[in-house]
Amino acid sequence: MNSIKSVPARVLSRRGGHSLEAEREQFDKSQAISISKAINTQEAPVKEKHARRIILGTHHEKGAFTFWSYAIGLPLPSSAILSWKFCHVLHKVLRDGHPNVLQDCQRYRSNIRETGDLWGHLHDRYGQLVSIYTRLLLTKISFHAKHPEFPPSLEVSDEVLEKTAGTDVNNIFQLTVELFDYLDCELKLSESVFRQLNTSMAVSQMSAVQCRLAPLIQVIQDCSHLYHYSVKLMFKLHSCLPADTLQGHRDRFHEQFRSLKNFFKKASDMLYFKRLIQIPRLPESPPNFLRASALAEHVKPVVVIPEEAPEDEEPENLIEISTTSTTEPQITSDIFEQTFGPPNGIRDDRDAQIESLKKEVDMLRAEMDKIKLEAQRYITQLKAQVNSLEGEVEEQRKQKQKALVDNEQLRDELERLQRAKQDSDRSQRLCAEAEKKANATEIRYTKLKEKHSELINTHAELLRKNADTAKQLTVTQQSQEEVARVKEQLAFQVEQVKREADMKLEDQSLQMEQLRQELDARRDELEQAQRSLSHVKQAGAELSAQVEALHAEKEVLRRSVSEKECELLSTRGLVEEKELQLSQESDKATREIRDLQGRLLEKSNQEKSLQQKLLDEQFSILQETVREAEDILRDAVAKLDDPLHVRCTSSPDYLLSRAQAALESTDALENGHAQYVASMADAAGLVGALALFAHLTADTIVNGSATSHLAPTDHADRLTETCRDCGQQSLDYLGKLKDKQTLGCAELGDVRRALRGVLQLAQELRPKSLDIKQEELGDMVEKEMASTSEAIEDAVRRIEEMMSQARSESSGVKLEVNERILNSCTDLMKAIRLLVTTSTNLQKEIVESGRGAATTQEFYAKNSRWTEGLISASKAVGWGATQLVESADRVVLHTGKYEELIVCSHEIAASTAQLVAASKVKAEKSSRNLGRLQECSRNVNEMAANVVASTKSGQEQIEEKDTMDFSGMSLIKLKKEEMETQVKVLELEKRLEGERVRLGELRKQHYALAGAYDAAEDGEAKPAPAPRRGILKKPPLAQKPGRGEPERDAGPCPPHGANI
Repeated sequence: MNSIKSVPARVLSRRGGHSLEAEREQFDKSQAISISKAINTQEAPVKEKHARRIILGTHHEKGAFTFWSYAIGLPLPSSAILSWKFCHVLHKVLRDGHPNVLQDCQRYRSNIRETGDLWGHLHDRYGQLVSIYTRLLLTKISFHAKHPEFPPSLEVSDEVLEKTAGTDVNNIFQLTVELFDYLDCELKLSESVFRQLNTSMAVSQMSAVQCRLAPLIQVIQDCSHLYHYSVKLMFKLHSCLPADTLQGHRDRFHEQFRSLKNFFKKASDMLYFKRLIQIPRLPESPPNFLRASALAEHVKPVVVIPEEAPEDEEPENLIEISTTSTTEPQITSDIFEQTFGPPNGIRDDRDAQIESLKKEVDMLRAEMDKIKLEAQRYITQLKAQVNSLEGEVEEQRKQKQKALVDNEQLRDELERLQRAKQDSDRSQRLCAEAEKKANATEIRYTKLKEKHSELINTHAELLRKNADTAKQLTVTQQSQEEVARVKEQLAFQVEQVKREADMKLEDQSLQMEQLRQELDARRDELEQAQRSLSHVKQAGAELSAQVEALHAEKEVLRRSVSEKECELLSTRGLVEEKELQLSQESDKATREIRDLQGRLLEKSNQEKSLQQKLLDEQFSILQETVREAEDILRDAVAKLDDPLHVRCTSSPDYLLSRAQAALESTDALENGHAQYVASMADAAGLVGALALFAHLTADTIVNGSATSHLAPTDHADRLTETCRDCGQQSLDYLGKLKDKQTLGCAELGDVRRALRGVLQLAQELRPKSLDIKQEELGDMVEKEMASTSEAIEDAVRRIEEMMSQARSESSGVKLEVNERILNSCTDLMKAIRLLVTTSTNLQKEIVESGRGAATTQEFYAKNSRWTEGLISASKAVGWGATQLVESADRVVLHTGKYEELIVCSHEIAASTAQLVAASKVKAEKSSRNLGRLQECSRNVNEMAANVVASTKSGQEQIEEKDTMDFSGMSLIKLKKEEMETQVKVLELEKRLEGERVRLGELRKQHYALAGAYDAAEDGEAKPAPAPRRGILKKPPLAQKPGRGEPERDAGPCPPHGANI
């Protein structure tokens, strides 16, 4: 729009006003329709024809004013797809639009940035892409505004690139870094798009996928040029600087090369791009910048956009081959001979010739097709060259138009200056003429005064008075000139007073001019009187009457002169009064100026003192914050060696989240530090970031110490040392912030390294998850609960069968023992079945209250860790019930051991406790099902204790019959039996010790597989409760029970303290 305003008026006057308004209205209407059709909420790619019309509109009006006038009214915050398509159209307009589009886009950088920031804070798939795309557009606009030699299409020759880079190595280095940043933004957008898509061949044909892929065409075009320019500049840098200095540049280029090659390969494999763009192939390996001759091997990647021919047009044949006229007679003759046979029934060798000719025709056709394809490729390349030449012609035309406009503006400015000069010359001439007239008037006045003194001696006194008046007037004029000089010095302060005085002086000068005119008239009358007097002398007596008339006129003149003298005196008084007033005003203005200067100096001193006070206060606030942060970190480091903190535990997942948050806070701290170093008058950003960093880092150290209490020895020692190093590095960094000299050079590299070490150790300590897809978790929970119920029902049924079999096959004490054991097992199975039923009801209540609008499967998938705990607990309960029935069967049949039954009872009690703990994690405290579940848990504990008690009492009753009788043994035999028994005891003790070691290794492996270091789902580090009687301490997943009673079994606490 600015270019339209700068067009000369005579160019615009050639068109009629009505036709221009109609044309502008039609143009605005067509642009509005194209913009609305190109940028909409439909998940489909932007049509090329709409984008082309918008681009042609920018060339028509030589800018993007109309485009932005409609674009800023689009509801971009309401739809991510709308914002995505807006970014796509803006990218195309920047690349292919009029060169003035870049200047228009500069004015709307804030709108683009606000759109990107809005969608960057929202968790939307398109929104994340919009945020990345806006950053690319802002980078593109900034780069081309800073380097106008590069057009937004990035199509420049190598000579222009060399000229832009120049010979200064600093400029080349900076330009290379900016090109790398530019290419990083392009590649990040392509990686984000492919990360959201399935890159199979079929998916790329869907409109929703094409909507995301469409902007990558412009990205491919930009990347090819940026890659070529980066290679050129890298070779130039290596010719100026040593290789070690550019190691970082080479690493960054190699990473970009791999990413760009992967991007081009993925795009080449997709059908969508094959018909729209010809993607170049990059070499297998990046250029070797250490070898200068490798520059000759570099081939510039060329991107070709094939132009689709209209459906109603046929492509022209570049080579005309007259095959039609040759083949038609042959085909006609073949048909004639096949129908009627050869003439006279004779066949000659013409058939062979015809066949050979047909083969030659086919070969010629194949060759012609090949030539056509090659010619089409040449045409495409030539068209690309023509497009580049047309772009250069358009650039030259634009420069010519700009030069014409500038020439017209300069011509207008020259005409204006010439008119001003003529006006000033005319004013000077008028002033000179006025001065000449005044001088001539003064001369005539002097001459008349002399003649008047010579002719009328009686008027000498009057003439002297008149001379005195003239002298006074001259003095008055000199004083007026002095006053004018004073007024010029004080023009800025007393301008208004000067104007009033000048106006009054002009009035007085007009009055003086009138007086002079009257004096001239009187002098003319005196001349006439003199002439008449001469006539009187000659005439004699006739002149006496005239002399008397002259005396009378003399009296009149005397009176008029006296009146004029009075008027002159009054005018002189007015002039003196005005001079006094002017002097007073000038003195007053001078005093006011001095007063204002004093106040200004005082204000500047106060401002400097306040500024220094603000800097001191900001630095003192920073120091207080640093001291507080040091106290927080020292307290956290002290927790590493605090024996009271040994009872606190945490999970690797929570440690991972805390360490990640602390690592992210270092970025904010670094930004706040940079802002404070740049402007030390504002420490708010650094203080807030420092407080957040101190709390998060201290939280990481404390949770790292708590996590090490459950970790293996090696990992625990490494984690503790890493946390201590993290605290020490943080304290060193805070120590640098306390001194103004070291504040500017404080860096966070060592702190970040320590936090990354904590992150790595936390990642190593994370438990292995179940190999189950999240979509199947919901079904797995229901299946496992159902299978657990079926296992318990089957166990009850088998116990009843064993009961009936024991009654029929045994009697006496054995029948009593078997009945007591089987009855206790039946009661235990019933209690477990009631607990499983209650747990199922509680889980349904949890799902219904927590899933909201989501489905049950989605709720289970969202809470996958809790769901895996339920699945593991259900499996453990079903497995324990099956093992208990099998052990009871073997005990009744006298093929098993009573200890197996006791161990199975412990395992069932532990598994049901795990199921209860997993169910309680997400249950509400006021839930009735939770109360019933806890009551069922206590009942299961009692039934398990009854099974153990009945098994032990039955074992004691059976073993009482086998009394030991050693009365018939001699002393030697008793000694021999004693020694053999001692040998067996030692063997059993050794075997027991080996089994204990094996049990410990089995439990350690079980903890590692089942997530022994995993804490509650909220992940907060909290002290482990002290061992209490009646609490079975187990990991969240099922494990084999240890030795001893369930009340005395030791191990890690289950979540929320499960009661058995």
